[in-house]
Amino acid sequence: MSTAINPADTPVLVRRADYRQPDYLVPQVFLRFDLDPDRTVVYSRAVYERRSDVDAAPLVLDGEDLELLSIRLDGEALAPADYVLEPRRLTLVHPPARFELEIEVAIAPAANRKLSGLYASGTMLLTQCEAQGFRRMTWWQDRPDVMSRYRVELRADPGRFPVLLSNGNLVSSEIVDGHGVAVWDDPFVKPSYLFALVAGRLEVHEEQWQTTSGKPRLLQIWVEPGNLDKTGHAMLSLKHSMAWDEARFGLELDLERFMIVAVGDFNMGAMENKGLNIFNAKYLFANPRIATDDDFARIESIVGHEYFHNWTGNRVTCRDWFQLTLKEGLTVFRDQEFSADRLAADLGQGQGADASAGARAAASARAVHRIETVRALRATQFAEDAGPMAHPIRPDSYQAIDNFYTATVYEKGSEVIRMLQTLVGRDGFRRGMDLYFERHDGQAVTCDDFVAAIADANQRDLGQFLGWYATPGTPLVQASGQHDPATGQYTLTLRQLNPRATAAAGGQAPAPVTIPVDTALFDPAGRRLAQQMLVLEAESQQFRFDGIAVAPVPSLLRGFSAPVLLQYDYSAEELAFLLAHDDDPFNRWEAGQRLMVAAIQARLAGADTAASLEDAVVAALKWAFADAGVDAGLRNQLLLLPSEGAISESLAIVEPLALRETRRALRNKVALGLADHLLPLVAGEHWRKPYDLAVATMGPRALANTALGLACAAGLDGAAAAAQAQFAGSNNMTDRQASLVALMLADPGRREAALAAFANEYRNDPSVMDKWFLLQATMHRLPGDPPVLDRVRHLELHPAFSLTNPNKVRSLIHAFCNGNLPEFHRADGEGYRWWRQHVVAFDRTNPHLAARLARALDRLAKFAEPQRSLMREALADARREVASADVIEVLDRALAASA
Repeated sequence: MSTAINPADTPVLVRRADYRQPDYLVPQVFLRFDLDPDRTVVYSRAVYERRSDVDAAPLVLDGEDLELLSIRLDGEALAPADYVLEPRRLTLVHPPARFELEIEVAIAPAANRKLSGLYASGTMLLTQCEAQGFRRMTWWQDRPDVMSRYRVELRADPGRFPVLLSNGNLVSSEIVDGHGVAVWDDPFVKPSYLFALVAGRLEVHEEQWQTTSGKPRLLQIWVEPGNLDKTGHAMLSLKHSMAWDEARFGLELDLERFMIVAVGDFNMGAMENKGLNIFNAKYLFANPRIATDDDFARIESIVGHEYFHNWTGNRVTCRDWFQLTLKEGLTVFRDQEFSADRLAADLGQGQGADASAGARAAASARAVHRIETVRALRATQFAEDAGPMAHPIRPDSYQAIDNFYTATVYEKGSEVIRMLQTLVGRDGFRRGMDLYFERHDGQAVTCDDFVAAIADANQRDLGQFLGWYATPGTPLVQASGQHDPATGQYTLTLRQLNPRATAAAGGQAPAPVTIPVDTALFDPAGRRLAQQMLVLEAESQQFRFDGIAVAPVPSLLRGFSAPVLLQYDYSAEELAFLLAHDDDPFNRWEAGQRLMVAAIQARLAGADTAASLEDAVVAALKWAFADAGVDAGLRNQLLLLPSEGAISESLAIVEPLALRETRRALRNKVALGLADHLLPLVAGEHWRKPYDLAVATMGPRALANTALGLACAAGLDGAAAAAQAQFAGSNNMTDRQASLVALMLADPGRREAALAAFANEYRNDPSVMDKWFLLQATMHRLPGDPPVLDRVRHLELHPAFSLTNPNKVRSLIHAFCNGNLPEFHRADGEGYRWWRQHVVAFDRTNPHLAARLARALDRLAKFAEPQRSLMREALADARREVASADVIEVLDRALAASA
């Protein structure tokens, strides 16, 4: 018997250019798990076949923290000379061309705090294998292009683990010699990262489904006892997802059953394992008492996302991890389309026989969803593109693949897919998807294969478009217009640059990419004169519009038609005009955001124009309130100021405290200027109405709650009392949380009383306590308050907090470091020293979590002294103490960027 003990990780650079096919394929595998929290024995029996074009070659298997008990080839125990056992690698020296390999290992799930492989959570044992967790359960070629058919036998004490689940279809479930034994068979080939098992004492919410083609399907959501009442929305979301995928893409569920399991300890949001999705309970459980409107929408989106992976990720998967956006970017696009379609259908149907009103409402709902998507993209992905962790949506290299589950791969990847649909049309995109599945079902493929299917189905050359997959950084589109009144011609000049990619290439500018720029022109009366989808493919292009009698105001990048930065010299008057007259709801919002950012920048710079810009913001928002064509959902978005993080991206140097104070001053000026509109919303006591999730209800609710927050922050008469009444009397989490946020902006006494009451009521509900931690981690200090870091340190000792639970860490520690700029970036550096302690501690237990936290300091070049030097010092100190490849890669990139 040999025991492999892993040393500290040694980072190794993996390059996409070095990819080579596996020498051995594994058409089928049998796995048996004798499950026990302290010592689980895993037996594998797999048929290996050397590829016909490969001469004799060793077989190299991956492994981590495995105790090797036995190894047999074609029924015979291997002699020590036949294999080499290393801490992370098992090599068969001279295997035959085809053979059966049996391996038995022991692992310790209860001791596994990495939450990768097989581990314990509450009363459950479960797996997380993406990206490289399968190697923590047995020796295997742990790569996505090794696809096998799995048959799995689970054995466990039926008293502790009466429910035994795995991928595919259930073959049998019985008691044998006092052990519960369940056998599962997956009829489809899959890579090891999609393997899953769950064992525990669980309850089930199950319903029936019939596909469009008439096939019956069993839908199950499994939870630990006491949580069944929180699963109704998730089940409804699953049904909506299935119906949408059948209607939009003709894709049906291909298994007898589809299962979801909710767990409390999970590094990710959810995982799309074939037929057995495992969800972080935070992103599954919902009812009005514990979930906000945003939570309900997020759950529907995530349930849809993981279900849609059944085809875009499972039936067709990635050849290698560099192709991660092949499944993730595409599936994020699909879940965004699903969510937008659901909102539009809800509002459209709500207008009854008035088809035009329904169309307007549906368009507004889509726009609000798009605004929320872009707001999140800019807050996370644009910042990532501008920092040391910038990478193309298909990276060329990595040290730790877990570091590339990023906003770039997911959200920017989705935007790239959206541009493809824009270029070929919705019907053309569907033709391309059909061809993609026809060509590649059951295969592990590349991003090039996907783009080729879209191109071939539409007889379109998309070769230049592939540049989006290879280029880091956010492109900058510079636009300028010139009107000739004599000819009635308007010329729009567009130029593309990518400063981040140019710098990364040593000054060599990247090749131009294809950028769709949806454009409209408006005359001074607000009439649309022209609209066209312009396609920028060269470094610089001119587009001419004829029949334009007067100098127009251009509306550019409508609907955010490409993930780029737009530079156009709009005046304050032009931005106010677009906010008032643009018939694209997204660009009305965009004009307001640009006006707000300009006002904040001017105030920070001490410019004479600051006051007039602030007045322009207030006047433009008054116009939006007066316009009956602006519904409550869009009006709410117009009222929301850009976040501190989003504003900081527009600044060369960030001074966090000055930024907060300047933003606060604009917020209060908006509240005072709009008091006549805000106070009636506050006094309307919307929270007394019955709660429902209709879109037509959620928009007004969001607007009223935004008004309440603005009124409390500015100290408008009666606002704090109104917030107190809403906090005490509301019957749902949306209004309860909104009133708590408002009270936290009002005065310390009301704040502390409300926080204590909230914690007392929800102390036994983990997901709600996460909200409580997050609100305090990101709170703004009121006069007389101590530093927020003091509060955060105290909250780390709270009975509901745990340093071993990723949700708790993200809600308090991660939220403070990334969502409270002036409190974290203190001039004395204490926030950075506290950050270093946690990064080093998490590095030893959960490197995935540590690497995410480590990125809080990767933008040090954006900060003034003394923060910049103190951040560099903290990074260097942490680098000397960490050992995992995940964290080392993040810290090394940040330090290199600061040199």
